[in-house]
Amino acid sequence: MWLHCVRHGESIHNAEGRIQGQLDVPLSEFGRRQGEAIAAALAELPIDAIYASPLQRALETAQIVARRLNLPIRIDPRLQEINVGIFQGRLRSEVAELYPEAFARWTAADPDFVVPGGESRRALEERGCAAFRDIASAGHEHVAIIAHGRLLAITLGALVPIPASPAAPSLENASITTVRRAADGRWTLTDYNRVDHLRGIGLSGAGDL
Repeated sequence: MWLHCVRHGESIHNAEGRIQGQLDVPLSEFGRRQGEAIAAALAELPIDAIYASPLQRALETAQIVARRLNLPIRIDPRLQEINVGIFQGRLRSEVAELYPEAFARWTAADPDFVVPGGESRRALEERGCAAFRDIASAGHEHVAIIAHGRLLAITLGALVPIPASPAAPSLENASITTVRRAADGRWTLTDYNRVDHLRGIGLSGAGDL
């Protein structure tokens, strides 16, 4: 079966360069246009199920896709972005100034470091992988998973040998990354950070949180 993993369109915090984590932030108008481009790209595939994070920016993207594909949305809370606690809602420059020690530990990419009030990358990986394995076992053939940059990068990095790690370039807003899960349980990357459907619309240039 095939999992087409979509990072949500640009949110208003993406546009401002703010760290979102699990803050519930809506799409920007530009992000909605990106959502329509995602929907058009996925309409070319035999998608038979849509799964989404409950956070507004992902759910709104999923709703745009669902209208085009005429499919219901299955919400999975495990697909939420990483919780980065005290960093949420702030610019990176503000975080570096206000919480220099925590920011340094975060940027060092220690998988077990927990931002005060948040969660570790390892915890994110565990829930993301559990969600993906359950979705892959649900009997679908082509699934759209609409979620978040860090959730997708870390989960996919744990499942398949792709350049998706805390140190890798961010997945673009509205990008599509596709993996295949074989009958023997092996995962294979077939398309990474695809953005050709955004020609004529553009990239947001935002980070992965």
